[in-house]
Amino acid sequence: MKNKILYSIFFYLISINNFAQEIKIIEIRKAASSTQDQEKFPEANILLSSEKEKVNLFHDGGLIISDKAYFYSRKNSFKAVGNVIFTQGDTIKLTCNTIEYNGNSKIANAYGNVFLKSPDMTLKTDSLFMDRINNTAFYNSKGVIIDSLTTLTSNKGIYFMNENKYQFKSNVKIKNPKYKVNSEQLDYFTKLNEAFFYEKSNITGKTYNIFCDEGFYDMNVEKGFFKKNAIIYYDDKIIKGDSLYFENELEYAAAVKNVSILDSINNTIIQGHFGEIFKAKDSAIITKRALAINIIDNDSLFIHADTLVTTGPDEKKIMRGFYDVRIFKKDLKGKSDSIYIDESTGLTKLLSKPLSKIEKQTFTESKKNLKNPVLWFDQSQMTGNEIFLLSNTKTKKLDSLKIKGNVFIIEKDTLSKDGYNQIKGGFLKGSFFEGKLKSMNIIKNNEMVYYLYSDEDQKLIGIDKTTCSAMEINFSKGEIGEITFLVSPSGNVYPEKDLPENERTLKGFIWRKDEMPLSVKDLFSKDDINIDF
Repeated sequence: MKNKILYSIFFYLISINNFAQEIKIIEIRKAASSTQDQEKFPEANILLSSEKEKVNLFHDGGLIISDKAYFYSRKNSFKAVGNVIFTQGDTIKLTCNTIEYNGNSKIANAYGNVFLKSPDMTLKTDSLFMDRINNTAFYNSKGVIIDSLTTLTSNKGIYFMNENKYQFKSNVKIKNPKYKVNSEQLDYFTKLNEAFFYEKSNITGKTYNIFCDEGFYDMNVEKGFFKKNAIIYYDDKIIKGDSLYFENELEYAAAVKNVSILDSINNTIIQGHFGEIFKAKDSAIITKRALAINIIDNDSLFIHADTLVTTGPDEKKIMRGFYDVRIFKKDLKGKSDSIYIDESTGLTKLLSKPLSKIEKQTFTESKKNLKNPVLWFDQSQMTGNEIFLLSNTKTKKLDSLKIKGNVFIIEKDTLSKDGYNQIKGGFLKGSFFEGKLKSMNIIKNNEMVYYLYSDEDQKLIGIDKTTCSAMEINFSKGEIGEITFLVSPSGNVYPEKDLPENERTLKGFIWRKDEMPLSVKDLFSKDDINIDF
């Protein structure tokens, strides 16, 4: 019923348009002979051809040549059969077995081995309907379009001759030596060799695979933009975003809003709201709420930064994060100005922004430590000028830890109200077991403040203040356990009442628990949340 209504509207509009035009009469240019058969073909003149002369009919610039024609002068129409050739100037040539033509509506219906040729393409189909007033042609059976390098097939299509444009629907396929296209609906401009997609579509090139529900593709240079469920499989990466751009010649892809880049080789996902892929340089850049997700032993390590950059081939991938780096994992949290991760060696560096000359001169030690990278392992806060983590390249679990310069470890004492266990030093080296911090050695100018309790009743014995050149710390259940002084220890255990509060913290002490992210959501600042696209 729906199709009948559409066809009624279509022919009604044609009839209105015809009134505004002068109706031209179909001319009989040539015929070898003519006859009539009023019983079978009432009101028809049957035009016949010979070996030397074909039937020639002409109407408004269109010449129709055939073996036989049934001409209806009163209706200003005809039906031509047998080796039909329809030409319109030097732009359109159509051949078929049969064509029905109405001179009033200028509608032509061609059937059987239909072949339409224009300067830039050819069309093959079983049946074709031409509207010469609007210069369109459409088919409802399988059609095949061929230009210099490309073959296109679809179940339905409309050809807009003035625009050199096709509108294809249902099982559309384009084959080219460089790529293949599958789509449910697209517009194709033959001279420009460009396609616009409106339903589920797929473009497969030699090094890429693109999916979208809406988009544009320039087939000459293999570039385009894509929206609605857009995905690009490129360089062992899966790229998603609300809007994607791709240019094969430059080996470049970009994504905007709700961007994710999945590195299937390194099992890493990078998210953000703007991303760029440079295949030739083996690099990717993500900005605007950038977030990297590393899958580690059925757990996820989340890293946020203002900008995340990956470089290098898959087997030697390096990721860098710049400005306001924040880390979240169930048993590990962190914060720094920048981060460096080498996937091939398992090395992670947390780095601070160098202090300016004025900052070096005016900042207190606490302010300087506030600028340093910080890690939280369970209950322990650790800071230093540079922090290095080394992971097993196969299991991705942490193996060792190094902190260089201004090492400061702080734990909130669980039994006292305002007490903090603290250790300072120049260099720290720690080891892990099954991903958990096991022990560490600290050397050079070590200082310690530690609350001591009796094993029996957990009453405070005193506060230990000690300095030494080296010490070893063992961890138990995520907290500082046994402490061993290795070189030149010097200090005392003070009763709580004999140690003033201002002497219970070491110089440079700063408790940064408020900065510790407790969830993935905490990785993002207010500026990240309110970011303007």
